[in-house]
Formats: sequence, C-alpha cells, structure tokens
Amino acid sequence: MQSDGLILFAHGARDPRWAAPFEAVAARIRAQRPQLQVQLAFLELMTPDLATAGATLAAAGCRRVQVLPMFLGTGGHLRRDLPPMVAQLQAQHPQVQWQLQAAVGEHPLVGEAMAAAALALLADASTAGQERA
Repeated sequence: MQSDGLILFAHGARDPRWAAPFEAVAARIRAQRPQLQVQLAFLELMTPDLATAGATLAAAGCRRVQVLPMFLGTGGHLRRDLPPMVAQLQAQHPQVQWQLQAAVGEHPLVGEAMAAAALALLADASTAGQERA
C-alpha cells in the first residue's frame, strides 16, 4: 500500500508552549486528511527531531513524504542545515521519496492569511476604541 506522509518541520524552543500553534496545524491537517500520516519535527530544543519523525513515517509504510518547513522565510537553517538532514533521511530510508518544500511562509496563502489577521486586529482595535469613546 502506498502511503503519503507530511513532516511539519519547525525550529523548536525551550518553552513547550511554543509548539502549540504547530500542534494545532497538525491537528487540522489530520482532521481534513485522516489518511495522511502527519508528524511534527524540530530542528533543536524539542522532540522529535527530523530523523525520528522520518523514521516513524517510514516505519508506518509511507513511500512519499513531504517535508514542509514551518518557517516564514528561507534563512540559514533552511539553506544550510535542512538539505543535508533530508539527504540523510534518503540514505537511511531509500524506499521513501523525500521531498523538501519551500518555507511555508513563502506560500501566497500564508501572506494573505497574515495580512487578513493584521487587518482584522486593526478593525477589532478600532471598534474597541469607538466603544470606549
């Protein structure tokens, strides 16, 4: 059986609450695509790391895995650190096709959503200011 997987790859932080938005994204994806295997992975400070998340998906029978960096832009980590990590996954799990995607923040929908959120906050602030007057 051919199975698809998705790794949402984030930076990581010392505060475990930092992961909550990424966990919420993963939960939304799982709800909308229950057949898709979804794992979170972190560059540092949090678990699982990319190798562990990738091994989990390979063991689950995934044959195609998209690695989606949950970064706003492509900086040093995505240019220098991530490609060799994905190459290591390919070497360790050659039966899986690993595809590294561009940073999610570079997708037009993300920019549109951020602009919409900013405008909604401005509208909410304006309405709250009018109610106080």
